[in-house]
Amino acid sequence: MNRGFTLPEILVASAIFMLLVTGIIAANLFGLRMFQLNANKLTATNWGRQTVDSLTDQIHSCSSLQIGTYDSSGFTGLLDGETQQGNALIIYPSANPTNFFMYYVNLDNQTFLRTDQSGNTVKLADSVTNTITFSAQNFSGMVLTNTGQPNQVIHVDLEFYRPESFLQRADYFKLETSVIQRVVP
Repeated sequence: MNRGFTLPEILVASAIFMLLVTGIIAANLFGLRMFQLNANKLTATNWGRQTVDSLTDQIHSCSSLQIGTYDSSGFTGLLDGETQQGNALIIYPSANPTNFFMYYVNLDNQTFLRTDQSGNTVKLADSVTNTITFSAQNFSGMVLTNTGQPNQVIHVDLEFYRPESFLQRADYFKLETSVIQRVVP
């Protein structure tokens, strides 16, 4: 008595096995793709949280600050009567004007940077698409025209665009927050 499988039975079993293996591989690749998409978003969220925490702590505890513009010639502060919005914010942690932190968007290469009085510059982000990043507002969101008004709210608005690349879809991120300077008696 012959107890082996026939050729049609082996072909059917092989086909079912190949479909099963193909399904497992497809599910694995789909899972890796979803992980990659979510990892990018989680990284952006983590970066945003760290940057906003640092920036808000510095604004809360500073002695003064000024909104202005930054270009190749450096920082230019806004004067009274000008709309208080620009691409740079300079924060003075103490009354000493030589001690400062400056956050700004370099419009030439679309990077968001932080620098200090020593000239140490740290790139915080790239692909920033908006030119007006910082604004001084009142409690209802109207942009102020005078510097140093009491209870001014510093509004931060950063928009990022990541172009499509290998295995990555194009994506857009927006980071927006408002912070008030705490006056310590």
